[in-house]
Amino acid sequence: MSDDYDLDEGPDPATLAAAAPEPPDATDPVYAVGIGPGNVEYLTGCGRRAIAEADVVVGFETVVEFVRDETDADLLTCGYRDEGETLAAFGERVADGERGTAVLMGDPNHSGYQFLGKVERAVDGPVRVIPGISSLQVAASRARTPMEATEFVTLHKSGPVESDLARLREHAGKRNLLVLPRPFDWMPGDIAADLVDSGADPSLSALVLERLTHDDESITRTTLGDLAASAGGDGRDDTPYSDLSVLAVRTDGPD
Repeated sequence: MSDDYDLDEGPDPATLAAAAPEPPDATDPVYAVGIGPGNVEYLTGCGRRAIAEADVVVGFETVVEFVRDETDADLLTCGYRDEGETLAAFGERVADGERGTAVLMGDPNHSGYQFLGKVERAVDGPVRVIPGISSLQVAASRARTPMEATEFVTLHKSGPVESDLARLREHAGKRNLLVLPRPFDWMPGDIAADLVDSGADPSLSALVLERLTHDDESITRTTLGDLAASAGGDGRDDTPYSDLSVLAVRTDGPD
């Protein structure tokens, strides 16, 4: 299928991924597996089987590395620059009859529909999503922000995010917020500064949860106003926080 799209103009591949429900009773589907936060102890049994039984596995290099030891499949890794070429090679392998599995960080339903849509473009057949344990779910547990009382927004995507920021501004202080930042132009400090500038109470409790479930997991407990001091820049060295971060903003003041 064609990969001719512009994320600023559309169609966004995430729109393709969400265009219709999965077909019922699909035979020999390609699996799109959420691998969780990268700790294989959080990989579901269903996802582990789809990876282990695949002939070819595709995904971003940093994601594939987490599951390299879980399969004997041929591993096709990519970055943003060569993902189209790599997915095309994956699609050809699947068309030739090989069992294919795509791997995505966390849970595809939380921040993975752009890559999911690109996988669907690349293969001529059904794609079945296997949800994962997202770092978002772990963050909700650590921050004690139950999902039914929380507004979730992902900025971890290509293209415009203004409508997503508007949702955060609308709900700040009224509902808990869980946010997946975007490296490195919309990191926790940038989000906090935008909320404070839009009228949010700077005393709201904020937590930056980094590398959740890993040995070097870190949680910074602060306020929205203090967090805003780290705003600015668009590179790795411009922020004190990891690109594997979740921002939680509670409706109460500091702990």
